[in-house]
Amino acid sequence: MSLDPSRLTIVRHLLPISLLPFVVIVLVPFWLLSSYPSRFSPNWVLQLAGLALFIIGFMLFVWCVGLFARIGQGTLAPWDPTRNLVARGPYQYVRNPMISGVALMLVGEALFVPSLALLSWSLTFMVINHLYFIFSEEPGMEKRFGESYRSYKASVPRWLPKVHL
Repeated sequence: MSLDPSRLTIVRHLLPISLLPFVVIVLVPFWLLSSYPSRFSPNWVLQLAGLALFIIGFMLFVWCVGLFARIGQGTLAPWDPTRNLVARGPYQYVRNPMISGVALMLVGEALFVPSLALLSWSLTFMVINHLYFIFSEEPGMEKRFGESYRSYKASVPRWLPKVHL
């Protein structure tokens, strides 16, 4: 009995998603909300804004995972990184749109609940990733992709797109 290659590809992508973003977006927030219940009454405007941010972040995340699979020939996991530099779609505007998508989902959750604990977790997640990208991810990308990454890095901002007036 042989395994279907398409099933292996699906498992290859679902495993990192279930281990990394699922923990960040579902398990940690669940623990935080269980440990530090919200003391604020919901506000429908904040909840609507939170829902919108969560949906936008989720769509951005899914788009990026698809680009990693199709163009990058890899996954979001550090143990199975892309084989090709991905510089299309949202990656042509910022270098880390997948993390931006996850951050938008976290802020969306924090507004939807509302929860200062989740908002603090969102900020902590962003700081951790900022440091990780500076000290680990970007040097690793330079080693893997050389001059093409250095050129990309010089022309595309890390987090916020350039505004052209």
